[in-house]
Amino acid sequence: MIKWIITAEVAFWIVIIAGLFSRYVLQWKKVSILFFLMTPFIDLALVALTVIDLRNGATATTAHGISVIYIGVSIAYGKTMIAWADEKFQTWFLKKASNKQTLTGIAKGIHEMKMWARHATAFTIGSLLFWGMITFVGSQGIEALTGVWRVWGLVLLIDGVISLSYIIFPKKVTS
Repeated sequence: MIKWIITAEVAFWIVIIAGLFSRYVLQWKKVSILFFLMTPFIDLALVALTVIDLRNGATATTAHGISVIYIGVSIAYGKTMIAWADEKFQTWFLKKASNKQTLTGIAKGIHEMKMWARHATAFTIGSLLFWGMITFVGSQGIEALTGVWRVWGLVLLIDGVISLSYIIFPKKVTS
């Protein structure tokens, strides 16, 4: 199963790089959009492979749980990841100056809370997939899935506390 997760991750970044290359180097904006639209299909393929693997009698493993996290994160952070890759591509390959600002104070806190909300969205999507898989596949041998889900829930809680700390204790604005 882990090979499918790695394959999905590699395919995701190949499609993103191909989209950026076609957009900025080849000036094929419509083709680049097609590449970017392929990313959800990579996620769907990973969901299908995970379900097929479990339906064919595989015992649920941590890798199956990680595939669900991958899908939730990809959906919740997809646009953000593409924007990040776009900015890096322009900076590294097109040698354009970065216009990214370093956030401080309450602006940093608000940004961190927005990113935590994305994490919560990813967790919600992943939770629905976890429980959907358990319902579809059956509840035997799902300890690994529920274990991954619990750890992810703890990570979400810790992320929320850290993100909230940026609001409660904002970093001082330096001149």
